[in-house]
Amino acid sequence: MELTVTTLEGTANGSVSLSDGVFGLEPRADILQRMVRYQLAKRQAGTHDVKNRGEIRATTKRVGRQKGGGVARHGARSAPQFRGGGRSFGPTPRSHAFDLPKKVRALALKHALSSKARAGEIVVLEAAISKDGKTAELRKVFGGIGLENALIIGGAELDRNFALAARNIPHIDVLPVQGINVYDILRRHKLVLTKAALEALEARLG
Repeated sequence: MELTVTTLEGTANGSVSLSDGVFGLEPRADILQRMVRYQLAKRQAGTHDVKNRGEIRATTKRVGRQKGGGVARHGARSAPQFRGGGRSFGPTPRSHAFDLPKKVRALALKHALSSKARAGEIVVLEAAISKDGKTAELRKVFGGIGLENALIIGGAELDRNFALAARNIPHIDVLPVQGINVYDILRRHKLVLTKAALEALEARLG
């Protein structure tokens, strides 16, 4: 697949050929769904917590007589059935992450890239560089090339001015090539790759 390389000013600057082994697969929804679940589960904080019976400070004096009271024989106010008592089987801090094979994760990334290529939603930029680092100027530039909802992937090192200018623009995400992931690709309408990012991806996944 051939794509035109554009500059931030909107002018064409040659073309590049996308690798069929990375961008030419038939996207599988089941693999993409497994990867998205894996990412969302891994990012959960897992800090939910309640006090169980052993963490409640309450009197241990017997509530009533052992016999003859006509009610159950309770031995402590920390029991779950009392107001202020500990909760039974409540949530405790834990990790929600689960394992997913490395090969499946790499395959999911290829399928996400292929889905964007098949839909015609990949843009190849010559470079992602901002001279002045002004958000208003970069917003105008994005409007000129039709980027309203996009994930922009730069090289191994992002241009600092470009990253600072883009971070306050709604629906625009900027990541270095090593941070590319399936969830962020699928949640944005367009995927913007610099030439450096494209070369690094094909070397990594090809």
